[in-house]
Amino acid sequence: MPLLVTDHSWTQTESMVFISVPLKGAKKVDIMSSDEYLKVHFPPFLLEVFPSELVDDDQSSAKIGNGVAIINLSKRTNKLWEHLSISTYDKEKKKEIRERALSNMQEKLAAQAKNRSEKRQNEKRYTVKTMMNIESEEKDRIQKMKDAERERTTAELEAWQLKEKKKADEEARLKLQSRSNHLNKAKSVKHTRENGGSDERKVIFDKRDVREAERKKKQVDLPAPRVSGNIQVSFTPRVFPTALRESRVEEEEEWLKKQAEARRVINADIEELEDLREEERNPDWLKEKGNKCFAAGNYLSALNAYNLAIRLNRKIPALYSNRAACHLKLRNFHKAIEDSSQALELLTPAVCANAAARARAHVRRGSAFCQLQLYAEGLQEYQTALRIEPNNESLQADTQKIRDIIQGSAE
Repeated sequence: MPLLVTDHSWTQTESMVFISVPLKGAKKVDIMSSDEYLKVHFPPFLLEVFPSELVDDDQSSAKIGNGVAIINLSKRTNKLWEHLSISTYDKEKKKEIRERALSNMQEKLAAQAKNRSEKRQNEKRYTVKTMMNIESEEKDRIQKMKDAERERTTAELEAWQLKEKKKADEEARLKLQSRSNHLNKAKSVKHTRENGGSDERKVIFDKRDVREAERKKKQVDLPAPRVSGNIQVSFTPRVFPTALRESRVEEEEEWLKKQAEARRVINADIEELEDLREEERNPDWLKEKGNKCFAAGNYLSALNAYNLAIRLNRKIPALYSNRAACHLKLRNFHKAIEDSSQALELLTPAVCANAAARARAHVRRGSAFCQLQLYAEGLQEYQTALRIEPNNESLQADTQKIRDIIQGSAE
């Protein structure tokens, strides 16, 4: 049974009532008030006040500090009270007032929770709408680039077609002119024959003989064709050093597929990677470099190292998780959420070997949500990480902080 507080004091003005309650070293204090009821509970002590007149609960306030609780009650009517609390001893009436105050408090808390829920929904809708607008703008920009490139290519194709047409017209004109010259020459020869010009016929035959001799000479000077042959080429098959009885064919094939994919990516970007050193084309080396830059506080350099490593190999989840950490430091929270989600997609199936990596990815995604003030989503991520590592004290403390923030906003 609680102990009633009797050493409280109160003062008043025409518009306000000030109540001072000594807390007697209590650490946890529960204050509930309404227009006609006030309760201050700090176990095992209890103070109940049934104000003589109605007060305005919305304009009232309470402060706790230096071992004292100060409650400021705003009067509905500006006048001085003779007594702080009603003097009735009717327990039923007091019980009715308590229940009415509790009901009003529950309705107020429900309304506040509804308002907070609507606010969170509006924030989520705004975030989704903003991201959709960004994606739409990016698509429009890419489409404009494609249209400009298409127009440029079309113009180049039309110019080439016009050039080829002019070239074909010129060749046709030359052929027509050559044919006309041959016809004129044939007419001249025919006319000479008809007039019996033996000397001119001799000149024509001599020219033919000279041309025939030159053609034969060119044929003699040509080198002989090369001798054809076949070259036998043999390839050394790649053999895994694992014994056949211990061989894992599926894992070996998967390894070969990943190696081939990595080589295709490197070959596709070979023009851009020509200036890089040999170690700079190794994703593992780039990952270590990014880790060192991150530890030194050089987050932009770390981000660039992870970006290049991901271009070389898009199947390493640690690269996306580490890049998410860089985005958190640089306050790129939406990009941090995307990279953490990509890392979690690659960390499947969920096994003991990747438990620590999955926990880190959930924590980084939860941190990004909390920075965006989406505390409910952030709490879910931290709780998921806590289920993976239930004995992590730091993770337990961070999860409790988020709960306190949510409960504090609820109050």
